[in-house]
Amino acid sequence: MMLDKLKSIEEKYEELERLISDPEIITNNQQQWRKYTKEHADLTPIVNTYREYKKVVESYQEMKDILYSKIDPELVELAKEELPELEEKKEELEEKLKILLLPKDPNDSKNVIMEIRGSAGGEEAALFASDIFKMYTRYAEIRGWRVEIMDAHYTDIGGIKEIIFLIEGEGAYSRLKYESGVHRVQRIPTTESGGRIHTSTITVAVLPEAEEVEVEINPNDLRIDTFCSSGPGGQSVNTTQSAVRITHLPTGIVVSMQDEKSQLKNREKAMRVLRARLMEKYEEERRAEMAENRKSQVGTGDRSERIRTYNFPQSRVTDHRIGLTLHKLDTILAGELDEIIDALITADQLEKLKKVD
Repeated sequence: MMLDKLKSIEEKYEELERLISDPEIITNNQQQWRKYTKEHADLTPIVNTYREYKKVVESYQEMKDILYSKIDPELVELAKEELPELEEKKEELEEKLKILLLPKDPNDSKNVIMEIRGSAGGEEAALFASDIFKMYTRYAEIRGWRVEIMDAHYTDIGGIKEIIFLIEGEGAYSRLKYESGVHRVQRIPTTESGGRIHTSTITVAVLPEAEEVEVEINPNDLRIDTFCSSGPGGQSVNTTQSAVRITHLPTGIVVSMQDEKSQLKNREKAMRVLRARLMEKYEEERRAEMAENRKSQVGTGDRSERIRTYNFPQSRVTDHRIGLTLHKLDTILAGELDEIIDALITADQLEKLKKVD
């Protein structure tokens, strides 16, 4: 079945190659050409791996034929040497192909809207929220992604009560979606005179940015309020009603934005966040209705689930979903998240492969 599917994918890939080279489509239908080009790019890793696999299988069969023929002693010895290596390569490529054929998350290529909020721990949680926000912005810089703060509420000493920001970049959601949940910090706060270690928590939400066509919002379902934006301590920072609060009446979801001086810009940002939250809500409802509603190895991604602990005295970061512990806290907070994220992706793929088998 797998080989039949791969053969079908290769045929489709070759047809797409023909279509993206067609002068008629290139000249007269750029939108269709871009669609074909994206499909072609998506299939390239599978087809390249499949073609490599076919070559290895061909060589493997040739070596087996030589081994069984026993005509030329030198060639037989050569076959004996090469067969184990070819067999190992064949099995390795088979596993890689199984992973490449797993159903893709349709949101993987999207930008993400991330929300970080201080939870248990007061000022210390807010300071930790600031550290985690910096960690994600540094990670985005490393990946070549763009970060835009959409709304933020700070404490008097530089902590973050709540921050909503957009990360734009190819595959941003595919890598950051595993960050949803409760992040816990264990450290001695700067305000602690007795040197005791405190435990604080923050919540992180990761939402794929939704296009307007994906989430249709009836304007009659919205209540839009405007007010003066405020700074730390609640003082008014401007006298115009530039801040916007949008309430989606059917679901009760409320989004407030005050980061921009323009009411129009705050409204646009609020609508982007509202669309993302609504899409997430609809996705959760759809998943709950499905019979296959089991927890995966990397967890549900629910914000109530503790996913990771950052222990400062031991310079330790532990991801509880996969039991991964790394003693390189400073490096991780500097944005070097790939080791953790790659391990989470691998665990997720293995769990999906179990369900396929």
